[in-house]
Amino acid sequence: MIVAGMHRSGTSLISHWLNSCGLNLGETLLGPDIGNIEGHYEDVNFYCFHEYTLAANNLSRFGFISHPAPALNHYQQEKLKSIISFKNSTTTQWGWKDPRTCLFFASYRQLLPDAFYLNVIRDYTSTVSSLIRRDFEHYSTKYLTRGWLQRFIWGNFKKAGRKRKFFRQLTAYYLRIWIAYNQEILNNIETLPDDKYLTIDYLGLVDHDKEIFAIINDWGFDLKYCDFKSIFKSTLMTQVDDIDHFVKDDALLQTAKALEAKLKSICI
Repeated sequence: MIVAGMHRSGTSLISHWLNSCGLNLGETLLGPDIGNIEGHYEDVNFYCFHEYTLAANNLSRFGFISHPAPALNHYQQEKLKSIISFKNSTTTQWGWKDPRTCLFFASYRQLLPDAFYLNVIRDYTSTVSSLIRRDFEHYSTKYLTRGWLQRFIWGNFKKAGRKRKFFRQLTAYYLRIWIAYNQEILNNIETLPDDKYLTIDYLGLVDHDKEIFAIINDWGFDLKYCDFKSIFKSTLMTQVDDIDHFVKDDALLQTAKALEAKLKSICI
């Protein structure tokens, strides 16, 4: 199973649930960090492959690009084949999650023609807001190690203004990336039979976990149901900021809104 979704779209949360239901998501998983204290649930093999491949093409290793990634070369294809072969040799019930998978759908369709796709969608406002807040949180940590006076000045006089600057500088940048990833998801869906994919809103499991679980087992998996509410922690959801007024390109904003509406129309 391929769990596909944009960064900060809830794929870690949903992968946590799938892992609790018994799906093998990798022998070694990427651990927690400042932006995801519950863990990423990303298979290190796929994670490193995507990082290496993007860096080899002089692209952001994080996958922060707003255009399709180049096709894999022969060496990269063989490397990916070996990863898949190893996974197939260890278990019949496996999958992975890494947002950058969205950049390589064509290769995965070729190498895993029978794969099932669980697509996770989150609205552009929440996603972009979360990305910028994470960046700002990383930036803010440097002030925690400074003297009390600098911490006081930062917290009471500088922090709010610097945060607004982050939103002014980064909103359109991350919105373009959100569009690119979700367009790739939509393009991939259009190549697949209806019974090979499921598209859900990032919080769809709160009310529909049993229904989604049943569909996944109908795909041929033999998982054990785990109540999603035992995994979900509303206190970890970040505050959502109104970002539209930071986008000066109205055409960009309308593109995002139209794409979001199209994707939500096919969500369970």
